[in-house]
Amino acid sequence: MRRIQFIELHEQSWFPKFLRDDITDTLQFALSNTAAYGSIAPLFQRALCAAKRHSIVDLCSGGGGPWLDLGRRLESGVAGIDVLMTDKFPNVTGFETAQARSEFPMNFYAQSVDAREVPRGLDGFRTMFSAFHHFPPADARAVIQNTVDANQGIGIFEITRRTAPAVASMILWSLSPLFFAPFVRPFRWSRLFFTYLVPLIPFVLLFDGIVSCLRTYRPSELSDLVHELGATHYEWQTGVFRESVLQAPITYLIGFPCASAADERI
Repeated sequence: MRRIQFIELHEQSWFPKFLRDDITDTLQFALSNTAAYGSIAPLFQRALCAAKRHSIVDLCSGGGGPWLDLGRRLESGVAGIDVLMTDKFPNVTGFETAQARSEFPMNFYAQSVDAREVPRGLDGFRTMFSAFHHFPPADARAVIQNTVDANQGIGIFEITRRTAPAVASMILWSLSPLFFAPFVRPFRWSRLFFTYLVPLIPFVLLFDGIVSCLRTYRPSELSDLVHELGATHYEWQTGVFRESVLQAPITYLIGFPCASAADERI
């Protein structure tokens, strides 16, 4: 299946902010309550330890991403972690809600952050969950190059895949808010209205979910992006992680500065 660089509706600048926030809050609720990325905690923990970092700068955080679940799992193995949430379209209310519910230090950057040009001073191991597929190859390389230029680590994780079963699963995914929309926090009447009366949120989740699958990079394509950078002082790891047959496979790219170019692998 060929990668297709099409648009996702909720990431467009013209998309209404209140509706984007409703959608990113919905995504955050689903990611945290299904522990979608919980299985990668040991993999990510090893990377943090190898990179000797405890501070994390999360890019494209949406409404807070998977951190309420993933952070608890990491805390048991990496003492003193802290997460800074950022986004090109910051959902500040969602960030504040995630911060208040977190059992470990979570902060947020209220200004817009472009993952291709992260402001200097935002130091930490960079992460990106379910967002790297937004970037076409030139911009994807820019995201990684900016990380390398800042001498920071990076972890990219994608639960969507460019396969027919993954595309088909988006039908069920788009219907899931019908069951949990009233429980998403912060509570908004607009979310209920656009879920049940005018089902715009399920429609956007279906459309954007299918597009996400079609845009997701495969491990070999992630490897190609890294090779084009020539960052020989970095250690790179890429692959698909799956804890069990009941767990959705997660495509990942992890990179961090290493002491010797001889240690580099991909």
